[in-house]
Amino acid sequence: MIRVVLADDQALVRAGFRALLDAQPDIEVAGEAADGEEALERVAALRPDVVLMDIRMPLLDGLAATRRITGDAGLDGVRVVMLTTFELDEYVFEAIRSGASGFLVKDTEPEELLRAVRAVVEGDALLSPGVTRRLIAEFAARSKEPAGAEALADLTEREREVMALVGIGLSNEEIARRLVVSPLTAKTHVSRTMVKLGARDRAQLVVLAYESGLVRPGWLG
Repeated sequence: MIRVVLADDQALVRAGFRALLDAQPDIEVAGEAADGEEALERVAALRPDVVLMDIRMPLLDGLAATRRITGDAGLDGVRVVMLTTFELDEYVFEAIRSGASGFLVKDTEPEELLRAVRAVVEGDALLSPGVTRRLIAEFAARSKEPAGAEALADLTEREREVMALVGIGLSNEEIARRLVVSPLTAKTHVSRTMVKLGARDRAQLVVLAYESGLVRPGWLG
């Protein structure tokens, strides 16, 4: 059973998400929070698999709450998905840099929300070809200067190649087609790269691809 905490200051939003999630046989809403401080309390007490976290909340915003969660080694298994009203929210890229596993627009289709919750539990990031590529293109240029090739010194040439493809938003299936390998082989390369770089998930691998200079804004196809 996938356990979810809902953190949003709008009761109607929480109620809508709860009704959808609780109707699934493999998902349950373990708790709710109306602000960032309450979200931290719920996460610490309940240790959910996924937190659906609104960016803008009173007392402590979702970005600060996400940093606290992803920076706590005791909560390493908790995945945070940011909720935003706008597709190109200025805080979303920073949230992913801070350890969030991805983001969802609040008016997303129900099927997409369910897919997202299941995906992050499996270790995937919410890097869909549409909205997220536009977000990366818009905000990657504002991130810190590239760290340099030394950050990738432990990677093989193939792992660098795979990381670059992840960085431009390709799925494992798309990477497999590009490199003429099986999807399982592509997934293995992605997993090994994440382990070597200490990335929590695929979203942080994208950020590292930009911050290392392996991928630059404007390369998105």
